[in-house]
Amino acid sequence: MNNHPSGSNKGMGKGMMAVAMLLFLGIMTYVFQGELDKQVNPNQKVVSSVNSDGHTEIILKRNRAGHYVSSGTINYKSVVFLLDTGATNVAVPQQMADYLGLKPGRQITISTANGNTIGYQTHIDHLSIGDIQLQNIRAIITPNLNDILLGMSALKQLEFTQRGNQLIIRQ
Repeated sequence: MNNHPSGSNKGMGKGMMAVAMLLFLGIMTYVFQGELDKQVNPNQKVVSSVNSDGHTEIILKRNRAGHYVSSGTINYKSVVFLLDTGATNVAVPQQMADYLGLKPGRQITISTANGNTIGYQTHIDHLSIGDIQLQNIRAIITPNLNDILLGMSALKQLEFTQRGNQLIIRQ
């Protein structure tokens, strides 16, 4: 009687071990990617409240890089904003503008920290962060941008206060 496992059983054992390792790596990637996403955008689920004056209010946390990043919507489609008080308008990368259905208008020259570039005027019908809702916002479509910058064309309609690592925004 032969007590040694056959070659096919050894191969099956190695195959099962490989599947288990791949499954483990997949689960760990999923878990850690969620944690990394929270470090980049700690405001994935924006909680709104109504303060004692009857104003809608949200509180955003600063991310690891010191920026305020928040989930929201443009024209009812989910997006992620980088709040930028130095940006005159909301600035939308070209590929996001296509996804959002934004129509390019007049071509303009934009002055940025990296020099001048070309952009296109447009407008956003509806923009939201939590329960804060804004309509008819001036925006710029910018071909050489990675993030949607929530600039002053939207932020000037709101009141905001920074305390520590939090930004309180009221409408």
